[in-house]
Amino acid sequence: MNVVDLSDLSWVVPLPVVLPLFAAGLALALWRHGRAQGVISVVALSLVLISSVTLLIAADSGPLVLDVGGWAAPVGIDLVADRLSTLMLTVSSAVTLCVLIYSIAQGVEDGDAETPIAIFHPTYLILTAGVSNAFLSGDLFNLYVGFEILLAASYVLITLGGTGERIRAGTIYVVVSLLSSVIFLLAIALVYSATGTVNLAQLGERLPDVDPGIQLVLQLLLLLAFGIKAAIFPLSAWLPDSYPTAPAPVTAVFAGLLTKVGVYAIIRTQTLLFPDGRLDDLLMWAALATMLVGVLGAVAQNDIKRLVSFTLVSHIGYMIFGIALSSEAGLAAAVFYVTHHITVQTALFLVVGLIERRGGSTSLDKLGGLAKIAPVLAILFFVPAMNLAGIPPLSGFLGKAGLLQAGVAQGTPLSYALVGGAVVTSLLTLYAIVKAWNKAFWQTAPDEPAPMRLPRGMVGPAAALVGFGLALTVLAGPLMSFTERAAATLRDPGQYISAVLPDGGRGAGLSDDVAEDAGAGDNP
Repeated sequence: MNVVDLSDLSWVVPLPVVLPLFAAGLALALWRHGRAQGVISVVALSLVLISSVTLLIAADSGPLVLDVGGWAAPVGIDLVADRLSTLMLTVSSAVTLCVLIYSIAQGVEDGDAETPIAIFHPTYLILTAGVSNAFLSGDLFNLYVGFEILLAASYVLITLGGTGERIRAGTIYVVVSLLSSVIFLLAIALVYSATGTVNLAQLGERLPDVDPGIQLVLQLLLLLAFGIKAAIFPLSAWLPDSYPTAPAPVTAVFAGLLTKVGVYAIIRTQTLLFPDGRLDDLLMWAALATMLVGVLGAVAQNDIKRLVSFTLVSHIGYMIFGIALSSEAGLAAAVFYVTHHITVQTALFLVVGLIERRGGSTSLDKLGGLAKIAPVLAILFFVPAMNLAGIPPLSGFLGKAGLLQAGVAQGTPLSYALVGGAVVTSLLTLYAIVKAWNKAFWQTAPDEPAPMRLPRGMVGPAAALVGFGLALTVLAGPLMSFTERAAATLRDPGQYISAVLPDGGRGAGLSDDVAEDAGAGDNP
């Protein structure tokens, strides 16, 4: 009789994927009972958050690997929880839980005309499972499956309500996402034909033996697919037109998470599969263009939703900058910045949803006087907005300082150009945010909004995320130490490979047992 070893926490690894999928099935079965769906969703995502924190603590001692079904890598499917993936899991779990509570409160206030609850809960849970699967995937094809799960769910979420504007935005999103998926699938097919495997650890062993020209083609295809998902310039034009049309909680979770899944995939493949950094210069130019084009777009906007969407694009450039530096300091700062940005960007979109509700519009020409009639809302916008702009001593400043320091340490003309571009982008972000602040909160409103009280169930989760962003500032020291350890692991692919393939060729799993039994049968 097999006894479950509770000291081995590898059994926790699949929970962030399995729990939301199981809950989605339950929620779908209870589609007539909106309240029960809400309870199931909150309980499921709370358990996912607990599982993620458990994995975060455990993975700091070394990667946890689960051979799904007991089949050893590289034949079987692996789920791998290391420092990077568990940090992304923990932050994304906290964010999705807060957004869920916000959306439930919005549904209670507005009914389900805006976001049909019966559809929303199962779809949102499937989206969460897809994000978790992408973070934990130990092979390229399972990563593709994770992307497709979250993208299929996002197609439904972005068109909730079925208005003409949302259908148009959803169509753009679908076309762009399908293009990215086709390129990713083509890259997987070529990778398999060149190496005979899609297991990330085994690819880390085999790709160095592949012809350099073929390596370059594979790297370019993967970067192209992930660059579209991460909204890197010039592959980012779809984002500002797609995200702002969705309901506020959907926009918030899309902005906070989905682009970061693309960034995560770039970090994972660049460090594990292509550690030689042949395309670092190309990534640096892309990072510089992403920062500047995005922030110039933000400055030109007169709608607060579109303004925040453009800042989302520009700040993806900071993360790509850190990755392209290919140094431990650059990677550590990039991972820190991803953590900060998921939290702050999601909080900002939730607060913008509150601004739209209180002011009746997201156009800065129609807003005004909100600081007087809704001071709490003013604080909730001001804090993450300053954090995004990088005002000391907030976590946005600390992340940018780490990136600038790593860029100066690189000491090349291109890295100095990136440092200058990052400073300019930060200043222009501050200008755009202050302009929005002045118009929405200080200028006299063209039409005085009708008195109303913002629902506490919506203000609470937004405030919790703002507080989470501040907590990242308070805990910046331990967090930066963690990201430095994560970066050290990423810069040494051997640790990941040996965790998945302990004997250099196979993982631990049922297929080993079968082989041993067969061997015993041959020698009675």
